[in-house]
Amino acid sequence: MNGQTNSILKIGFVGSGFIADFHLKSLVSVRNVDVIGVFSPNESHRSAFATKVRECSLGDCIAYDSLDELTRAPGLDAIWVLSPNNTRIEVINTLVSAVKNSESSVYAIACEKPLARTLKEAQEILSAVNECGLLHGYLENQVFSPPVTQGKEVIWRRAVPSAGRPYLARAAEEHSGPHMPWFWDGEAQGGGALSDMMCHSAEVGRYLLTGPDDDRSSLKLISANATVANLKWTRPKYAKQLRESMGLQFDFQKRPVEDFARGVLEFEDPDGNIVLAEAATSWSYVGAGLRLSLELQGPEYAMQFDSLNPRLQVFLSRNIKGSEGEDLIEKQNAEQGVMPIVEEEASMYGYVGENRHMVERFLAKEMPDETFEDGVKVVEMLMALYKSAESGRKILLADEDLSDFVPSVAKRQ
Repeated sequence: MNGQTNSILKIGFVGSGFIADFHLKSLVSVRNVDVIGVFSPNESHRSAFATKVRECSLGDCIAYDSLDELTRAPGLDAIWVLSPNNTRIEVINTLVSAVKNSESSVYAIACEKPLARTLKEAQEILSAVNECGLLHGYLENQVFSPPVTQGKEVIWRRAVPSAGRPYLARAAEEHSGPHMPWFWDGEAQGGGALSDMMCHSAEVGRYLLTGPDDDRSSLKLISANATVANLKWTRPKYAKQLRESMGLQFDFQKRPVEDFARGVLEFEDPDGNIVLAEAATSWSYVGAGLRLSLELQGPEYAMQFDSLNPRLQVFLSRNIKGSEGEDLIEKQNAEQGVMPIVEEEASMYGYVGENRHMVERFLAKEMPDETFEDGVKVVEMLMALYKSAESGRKILLADEDLSDFVPSVAKRQ
């Protein structure tokens, strides 16, 4: 820090949906930050979000009618980009243009995962923010999750010095499917379950395998091997259910995206050893709700975590009737039986730690630990995995140019 401990970071949100709500909940636990503006195309959504900000005492938030107006808001320090994947280029280019023309006071930007739909888009975004000197943070919440950060700290402090570096990280994210229609549109989202969630799992694996004093780039990506599948949502009954619940304007059976993906990423560590990150993601998972699981294994040690094995559970008999909701766990699928409760989801999933880190670093005028450079690397991993799944072979990064690769599910059919 550079001594600016009494400063307040004034941020604006681009997007006012589900993920923006998670960020808002987490910011209640972060000091020295105000949300002074929000823009999203839906007037009622952005107005309601601005009201929530004021109710949380997080600032006198103004709902702006355009992105241009938000970027030019007086005193604005940073933008949190939380809008759909297909808007990222436009949003960031609009901000960069305003900064270059001295029409915006913004000096920092944070962007939700994944950074972009393709490697070309991700590289364009990184180049644009670097060209105008913006500080940038990649919002990958799971690397800030307490089980991840604390587990890694214990393993690398107590086990690695005696037994050597870890060699296998496993991470998985599974739930019953996304909240919003654009996630199911391959062109808008950039893919399916692999793009949406393996960005988490791949980066968590890379993070766990990286030494605490090493740069993330110390792991060299060697190969990628993946399988994708349509297990549930292309079946006629569920395709119809999806079309009705999401209001899809296309036939999902004719334009599906994968609802299951599994991949293995091979790296070379600084000692020349081969280490593996194994990732699995699913939109076809049936359980209480969202499940996050991870493992880290080494020569004489292991760690593991499963979010559906919490400290708190309730049991509700069949005689208890209630409305559907997500008051116990994200992506909740039931209201009866033994139900796990994830206490303080915004903290456990890493949003509090993530946003505290971003705010502190931006106030100190320093780059965060997780930057757009990491976001580009994540997209590279995703593209390698997609190409592997499409070609049915292991992809060797030394032999592939992924800069113009677009997954087939992301192309308008």
